[in-house]
Amino acid sequence: MQDQKTADVMPKGGLCSDEEWRSHLAPEQYAVLRQHATERAGTSPLNEEKRAGVFHCAACGQPLYASQTKFESGTGWPSFFTALEGAVGTTVDRKYGMVRTEAHCANCQGH
Repeated sequence: MQDQKTADVMPKGGLCSDEEWRSHLAPEQYAVLRQHATERAGTSPLNEEKRAGVFHCAACGQPLYASQTKFESGTGWPSFFTALEGAVGTTVDRKYGMVRTEAHCANCQGH
């Protein structure tokens, strides 16, 4: 379920310079994965993805979520009730006057 151009070429561990990320990611991917931008709700092709398999990080290719953990949250973004063991890290985000938990790839820190 990878539909990006990078997963096969980025190094394990996600140890890349900002310039390398820019050269390997499409502009929207770079903004979301490296600058914490957010795609517009309802625009991800993964919202409608129903095939069995594994969802991978769009930056480094690390397996993140099994398809059977995907659910419809009503938010407009793909949602999962659990990640593969050790695949996803979290960060508390207190911007905008609220507390949110941001999920990111444990390998490359892609948002």
